[in-house]
Amino acid sequence: WYQWFVPAPMRIIPRPLVSIAFCAHSRAKRVICSSGTPVIALMQDQVAALTQMGVAAAAVNSAIPPHEARETERRLRAGELDLVYVAPERLLTEPFLYQLDHARVALFAIDEAHCVSQWGHDFRPEYRGLAVLAERFPGVPRLALTATADGPTRDDILAHLDLQAGRVFASGFDRPNIQYRVAPKENPKVQIKRLLDRHHGAAGIVYCGTRARVDDWARWLNDQGVPALPYHAGLDAETRAANQRRFLREDGVVMVATVAFGMGIDKPDVRFVAHLDLPKSLEAYYQETGRAGRDGLPAEAWMVWGVQDVGRLRQFIIASEAAEEQKRVERSKLDALLGYCETAGCRRQVLLSYFGDHCEPCGNCDTCLAPPETFDGTQAVQKALSAVYRTGQMFGQGHIVDVLTGADTERIRKFAHDRLPTYGVGGEFSKTEWRGILRQIIALGLLEVDVAGHGGLHLGPDCRPVLRGERTIELRRPPQGRAAATARRGSSSDGLLEDPADRALFERLRALRMDLAKAQGVPPYVVFGDRTLVEMARERPRDLNDLAGLYGVGAAKLDRYGADFLAVIATEGEAP
Repeated sequence: WYQWFVPAPMRIIPRPLVSIAFCAHSRAKRVICSSGTPVIALMQDQVAALTQMGVAAAAVNSAIPPHEARETERRLRAGELDLVYVAPERLLTEPFLYQLDHARVALFAIDEAHCVSQWGHDFRPEYRGLAVLAERFPGVPRLALTATADGPTRDDILAHLDLQAGRVFASGFDRPNIQYRVAPKENPKVQIKRLLDRHHGAAGIVYCGTRARVDDWARWLNDQGVPALPYHAGLDAETRAANQRRFLREDGVVMVATVAFGMGIDKPDVRFVAHLDLPKSLEAYYQETGRAGRDGLPAEAWMVWGVQDVGRLRQFIIASEAAEEQKRVERSKLDALLGYCETAGCRRQVLLSYFGDHCEPCGNCDTCLAPPETFDGTQAVQKALSAVYRTGQMFGQGHIVDVLTGADTERIRKFAHDRLPTYGVGGEFSKTEWRGILRQIIALGLLEVDVAGHGGLHLGPDCRPVLRGERTIELRRPPQGRAAATARRGSSSDGLLEDPADRALFERLRALRMDLAKAQGVPPYVVFGDRTLVEMARERPRDLNDLAGLYGVGAAKLDRYGADFLAVIATEGEAP
């Protein structure tokens, strides 16, 4: 019973640790949390949130002045702390381990445990060193937590943290409040503008594949009047910290980032997570989209992808110095991601089944809201493969579409491709439809993209059975108006409250929350989350007893903030 492994979605990270802290307190011992984030600002925000809940918490990091660090160490040894946050690399230093030798440690909680595994999407070598805890503190229980771990990753975590004898508790991976939507990358600026219009004034995260794209998109969004901030490893530490602080402490900020941003982020009111480029795996996608809607209110996971994304990720795998076995695993993970993108069924079913979980069609993803039409695409695939082969396996998607549709372009005349047998054989489909067909063919591995060769297409190793007629291919046909239809039925931040009077009260409560948060130097959600404010606006409690019955209102917050929020509610009258 000394060892536990919990692969489960962590909606708001500190909350399981709060329970651990009070459990440990009842045993007259303390808790040590090896936080999954080395980001100083996030540690400080989590400590502030726990302090508001009445938990004696502290963090140990390089930003703490020496006298404060000494005081934290004294409190640790004296048994005055319930919980301490510390990054793995700091925890494993001999001076800190020495402090732990003289403290009453009840539990080591290792968050973001997937970082231990080379099969995981965010491998960090320093996590491997945490196995020393079993040797140095054999009588202290250990708990490993992760929200994203498939079978091989789980096995790797258990082995490298010496938890094989422990118990595994795997809860469901479903986040029912998140709506999943995926679309072809056609006009990304127009597409993301529609997303932002649906979530006007809401906080969100936009992920891009490179630092340059982060900078470009952050500038463009600001030009459109969106308060957007960049975040990537190429920015200096001070700028990253300042941008992160604004995102956490201000309402309605959009963070444009690479995967360098996100670990340990505990902002419950993120209403959307957007991907303008493909992530590298379904684990990464699930981890990143899981930063939306941690307050349980409706949120949206939105992604656009294109042929160049696939080529870029496959080129990364080819160019990697990893062992061939590791490359094989990475290729299979990419194939699973592409299968998710091109599925004609429920996206939630595909996503959960990857992690060994199952559900009925959810009714809350784009394919459930507007089921795609499918058709026998074998002949279309054969035509496309033939066009790629006969043009020399060196031209990109646009040129192949022109050949298939019989376009009269200078480039086609230059290379005499209007004389090929495949010229004009695809007239039954529009250019837009052919681009969608080619995306699916690439996702199936029948065509590959040569990134180094300027996006040229060439035949994949699995194409021969299709060309010989030994394999049939089922494709999805995107119906006209599909994007607009799903957008109308999509997740919307404005839909959190339907009544205009309730929305007006919600905005007044948000303004009060911001004033209180600024006065205390904490993020707004530390005062109350959006879910609590929504319930206040709907229910309009009249006294402290009514307020105490709402989500997220504990005794400490009721005493500290109750009167202020009731005063604002009283000015609006009772709920209609």
